[in-house]
Amino acid sequence: MKRRIFDEDHEAFRASARAFLEREVTPRLEEFIEAKAIPRDVWIEAGKQGFLGLEIPEEYGGSEAGDYRFNAVLGEEMSRVSAAVSSCLGIHGDVVAPYLRDLCTEEQKQRWLPGFCTGEIVTAIGMTEPSGGSDLAALKTTAVRDGDDWIVNGSKTFITNGYSADLVVVAARTSPGQGAKGITLFGIETGMEGFTRGRKLDKVGQTESDTAELFFTDVRVPDANRIGEVDRGFISMMERLPQERLGAAVSNIAHAAAILEETLEYVKQRKAFGQSIGSFQHNKFLLAELTTQIEVSQAFVDQCVLAFCDGELSAVDAAKAKWWSAQVQNDVLDACVQLYGGYGFMNEYRVARAWRDARVTKIWAGSNEIMKELIGRDLGL
Repeated sequence: MKRRIFDEDHEAFRASARAFLEREVTPRLEEFIEAKAIPRDVWIEAGKQGFLGLEIPEEYGGSEAGDYRFNAVLGEEMSRVSAAVSSCLGIHGDVVAPYLRDLCTEEQKQRWLPGFCTGEIVTAIGMTEPSGGSDLAALKTTAVRDGDDWIVNGSKTFITNGYSADLVVVAARTSPGQGAKGITLFGIETGMEGFTRGRKLDKVGQTESDTAELFFTDVRVPDANRIGEVDRGFISMMERLPQERLGAAVSNIAHAAAILEETLEYVKQRKAFGQSIGSFQHNKFLLAELTTQIEVSQAFVDQCVLAFCDGELSAVDAAKAKWWSAQVQNDVLDACVQLYGGYGFMNEYRVARAWRDARVTKIWAGSNEIMKELIGRDLGL
């Protein structure tokens, strides 16, 4: 079914994004996997092409698209190439960007946003903790006021871009005993004494992305690095999580769709028992089901994108899009591996990597179980 949410400007932008990825990313994926990171020169080139500042006003070096459909196009094209690349650049340009744009002071914007747009300042967001997972209200990292500074202690884990980030938006507890109401956001920068990182985590999938543990030991953070109001960090996170979950949904479907397209070509070419394996009734019916799942899911995600553009996407609908797209992606890719047979379990085949890369999408940005909990509450249950 023809998608109708994009116009000529979006498709021209898609062509630019595709050309950038074909030139700078696709030929170097093995290098990224080996390094467990995206090299800084790729970030810089992405900045030159205007891909990092879609959410940022022009006065700070961004392009201020003012239309989330451009974010969606970029997310789709990156995901078609690599789920991990989409994750890294998406955390920076689609997740962290709204915090800096909406909550920072003018001085902070002048200090951080130009480098953010050029790729000279790579960012991450530090929410998840070793003991907390999806329970953001149970944060144990603390920030205690000391004159004009805050003393931050604690740790974060599973932080995408964590190893290479120059600036991390960190959620810390500033009012003990207040639960969700006692959390504040801070911009913690590379070089601050007491801020250290663990090794790049050895993940099952998405090897190209650098994911790390972050440690804060008596880190002195000036109040000038506080992002937003004291004790309103949880509210700020809740207000912006729907965009993060929508971005995840966009990427999930695009990633699965790309692998399904490759699988369709594979089953047409591979022969067994004198005929293409795609012509067997079971496989034919299976591929019909998978194609329908992708297209129906795409239609819902597209509607969520339009709702977000109109300022009408609810947290509950974002949760629906996130969990459903993650589940469909994993179901589709698991079936694709099966259709490849033994080759589907070989690292040299993209389907195998995609299958591993997809598994985390049912966990991050709020686990699928948490998404269902949000939806169930909205049903009055």
